[in-house]
Amino acid sequence: MSVLKFASTDQPGRNGLLALVKAKTGQDVLACYQCGKCSAGCPLSSAMDLAPHQVLRAVQLGQRDLVFQSSAIWLCVTCQTCYTRCPQEVDLPRVMDALRSQALQEKIRPAERTVKVFHDVFLGLVERFGRLYEVGLIGGYNLLARQPLASADLGLPMLTRGKLELIPRRVKDQEQIKAIFKRAAELELEEITGQSVAAAPPASVPS
Repeated sequence: MSVLKFASTDQPGRNGLLALVKAKTGQDVLACYQCGKCSAGCPLSSAMDLAPHQVLRAVQLGQRDLVFQSSAIWLCVTCQTCYTRCPQEVDLPRVMDALRSQALQEKIRPAERTVKVFHDVFLGLVERFGRLYEVGLIGGYNLLARQPLASADLGLPMLTRGKLELIPRRVKDQEQIKAIFKRAAELELEEITGQSVAAAPPASVPS
């Protein structure tokens, strides 16, 4: 990993990125004193352009471009290893999630485009069928990721062994699924506008 030089890009006392993360997550990012335990335990830090502790440092200094253009915020899988190891109990996965959300709100192109593709295809199938449809996930992801033949050698053996179903199955109560996604959209709108949206009674998760 290359050596990075960090310098504040905000005016003294006016770190907009730090305030944004605080408002979205409730986390005190300034509590991080760069011990590096999060990065040492992260299973994906070797694939990231910024190590987890460097992401926090960039947030501390208000380096928006460095944070939002990094692959690190998209490669985080929220395994909670960093949070478990942190002596200051900074919930870094929650911070990463907030940074991804903000990047999407500002229409910043993800540094790892295929991560968003997978996310969109996965949730789209769950919203449509109420459960995961593996063939649709593989096909949809490969097409949108512009790698249509990826893992093709694995598909046929899985089909012949009954590991994949060609025809998707739907859950019985589609209305509950619609209600869940509707409420998620309302919560996202509340986060963007800061205005409360009336919620319907919570729906139980269908079996």
